[in-house]
Amino acid sequence: MLDVILQAFVTLNGFSSSPFVLVIVAFIGAYLGSRVVEVIPLTRRIIERREAQAAERD
Repeated sequence: MLDVILQAFVTLNGFSSSPFVLVIVAFIGAYLGSRVVEVIPLTRRIIERREAQAAERD
């Protein structure tokens, strides 16, 4: 089991040395982060409050 984990880390280390892979991973992370924020009810309420306050100001 430990061998599989170590092999995965070595493989990921090889990928992480490429700037193209890091940019792709950053875009995927940003996309998934935005999707998670929409799914979690608490963060959705916070966003709705901020949008309502911004609408009141205008």
